[in-house]
Amino acid sequence: MSHSTVPRSRAEADETRKTPVAPGGATGPGEEQASGKLSLRVRFRRDRVLLLMTLPAVVLVLLFNYVPILGNVVAFQDYDPYISDNGVVSILHSPWVGLENFQRLFEDSAFWGAVQNTLVLFFLQLVLYFPIPILLALLINSVVRPRVRAVSQAILYLPHFFSWVLVIAVFQQLFGGAGILSQLLRQHGYDGIDIMTDPDTFKFLITAQSVWKDAGWGIIVFLAALASVNPDLYEAAAMDGANRWRRMWHVTLPALRPVIALLLVLRVGDALTVGFEQILLQRDAVGPGASEVLDTFVWWNGVRNQDFGYAAAAGLIKGVISLGLVLIANKVAHLMGEQGVYKK
Repeated sequence: MSHSTVPRSRAEADETRKTPVAPGGATGPGEEQASGKLSLRVRFRRDRVLLLMTLPAVVLVLLFNYVPILGNVVAFQDYDPYISDNGVVSILHSPWVGLENFQRLFEDSAFWGAVQNTLVLFFLQLVLYFPIPILLALLINSVVRPRVRAVSQAILYLPHFFSWVLVIAVFQQLFGGAGILSQLLRQHGYDGIDIMTDPDTFKFLITAQSVWKDAGWGIIVFLAALASVNPDLYEAAAMDGANRWRRMWHVTLPALRPVIALLLVLRVGDALTVGFEQILLQRDAVGPGASEVLDTFVWWNGVRNQDFGYAAAAGLIKGVISLGLVLIANKVAHLMGEQGVYKK
């Protein structure tokens, strides 16, 4: 045996035994795995347990998220669900109207009012609501005592389990015309206020309710990201003379940046959905002029007025715009060096 054919180390000898060579010099499955190219059959056998575990979730997503997309065809029809007890038959026999529903939408001032209210609420919640879970997570993470951290996190997370009916009832008791704040002002000689029925402050009220209810959910996400930060980085920064603010700026926030970018992309994609149940429960108190958003517009015209094709057209426009916002926001995340929702 020549010197060139003798393995130079035990590791190479083991690798040689692991990589079988087929007759005629063909490579075996070991070399195929080393090159990173596995056949579909091999990958299926390897991941069959994981595939079976995800199968129920995939079926649910297909049934409740993708199959209903086919129903958007009613946006191009004068849809009448009472033609037949079978919804598919009703779609097939409803008259086609082409783009008439979309033309009506663009000429409807109520639709543009709903679009304006939706965008204003989105920007308010993006500026006022989105940073608060980050700040609270940084504050809780800076607490030294574990018991205090656990209690604080539980208190902030508790409102997430409340229904919107309960949340609005709590705010009514605090800021309503007969609420605690109004009674306190009257006791000191001032006129009472009723924030719950004031159209001018309704958008800020909606944002405050969202912050109180759902900020705790965001805190958990950011605390999980903070837990993955290597403590050695803080020690190295402290040894270099960095104070607490410098450590937060140069260590903590860079660690949170991928999570912030991902949640921001998802929030932008959900921009036109600003809380259907929350706003619908308070719609009559402030009037549709201040509270009408795209979701309530679709519900009012589709369910209450039975104009299903018109409501489906509004919902379809909302879906297309939301998809465009996700793509744009994800592209911005890529330009910032982050992964976003999906890779490049």
